Amino acid sequence: MRVNNAEIDKTAVKKSQYPTNGLPEVAFAGKSNVGKSSLINTMAQRKALARTSGSPGKTRTINFFIIEKSLYFVDLPGYGYAKASKAETAKWGPMMDEYLLDREQLKAIILLVDVRHEAGKNDIMMLEYLRHYGHKIIIAATKCDKISRNKLPSYLKQLKASLGIKQGKIVIPFSSVTKQGRDELWEVILGECGLEDNEKIK
Repeated sequence: MRVNNAEIDKTAVKKSQYPTNGLPEVAFAGKSNVGKSSLINTMAQRKALARTSGSPGKTRTINFFIIEKSLYFVDLPGYGYAKASKAETAKWGPMMDEYLLDREQLKAIILLVDVRHEAGKNDIMMLEYLRHYGHKIIIAATKCDKISRNKLPSYLKQLKASLGIKQGKIVIPFSSVTKQGRDELWEVILGECGLEDNEKIK
């Protein structure tokens, strides 16, 4: 997928602020500092569409990025950030619930998990939370460039086991450094959204 147009369209904390044009949406969820902003930037072929930060927990709203004027990437607040105040974390749950409940435009959720470690308690809780709403979930196993190619299969096996991922579920190894997984993830996204790859359109 070649991305020529990508920009922030809406920043929302409640339903009345969501886009209303009916375009399909793909949401991105992940623990703080798992590489969510970097993945979105890599997918959109931009350096700073989603802001990256050395300080985790920066995404505290629901951000809608319009891609090629045909779909939205939806950046959900990061979870598991220990330094976030109780008042802030108390807002995130209802905000996420409101978005995930009956959002017809939402076609899939990409859950980012660091491939280098077994899934943590927060990752497992988030996966179960997302499953509750019945949306399609794809796992992006991030930071694959940190692991040698020959060891990657064993780390992926460990990650799947810790998440309780059964055979047939989509798990895509991803690296924002090497761009590994970008094409595979785009193929899944376009399929779920019913869109065509502009690089294959003649």
